[in-house]
Amino acid sequence: MSTELSDARFLTVAEVADMMRVSKMTVYRHVHSGELPAIRFGRSFRVPESAVLAVLNNPVSGSADASEHSA
Repeated sequence: MSTELSDARFLTVAEVADMMRVSKMTVYRHVHSGELPAIRFGRSFRVPESAVLAVLNNPVSGSADASEHSA
């Protein structure tokens, strides 16, 4: 268990935004909605790098699909 934690790399919201090429506010929205797991560290969030890579490798356009079906 301790090996897993020592191997984990956590990114700031700004780093995640750069990787995903979105704004920091978009990252915060994903964190607050639960789409992107994060750990609260003081007044800031840290996102596991593995979670960011999973989102980037498996993109889902759920919000675009929902808006097309409702029209």
